[in-house]
Amino acid sequence: MKLQESGEMYLKTILRLSLQQSSVRSIDISEFMGFSKPSVSRAVSILKESGYITIHEDKSITLTEEGRKIATHLYERQVVLSYMLRKMGVDEETAYEDACRMEHIVSDESFEHIKQYLNIADEDIVLSADPKTGLLKAD
Repeated sequence: MKLQESGEMYLKTILRLSLQQSSVRSIDISEFMGFSKPSVSRAVSILKESGYITIHEDKSITLTEEGRKIATHLYERQVVLSYMLRKMGVDEETAYEDACRMEHIVSDESFEHIKQYLNIADEDIVLSADPKTGLLKAD
C-alpha cells in the first residue's frame, strides 16, 4: 500500500518525538502537529493497520522497522534540504516549511547530488539535527 504524504508526515513526527522523549503517545503527536485528537487517532489507526507503527499496552507508539526506514529517509531529506536553504540565506521558518514540501518530491538522484554538493556523506545527519526544530546550524 502506497503511503500518502500525510502518513509520511505522521511517521516523521513519531521519529522526531522519539528522539526527544522516551515514550510517544497520540496526544504528543496531536500537540506537535497541531491536529485534533480524532484526526490523529484515525491516522494512527491506519498506520498501525498498514504495519508502520506498533501501539503498545500502555498506549505508547513505536515505529516498526519499515516505519522507521520511511521516517528516517524523509527526516534526512528535510534536514539536508533545510540546511541547504539556510546556507543560501533563507530564514529558518521558510527553509523548514519549504524543505517539508520538497522532501516528498525531490528525486533520489537529485538528493544524492545535493548531499555531495554540500559534502554531506553521513546518513546519521538526522542525529545532528535539533529534534524540536528539525534544523542543522547553517554556519
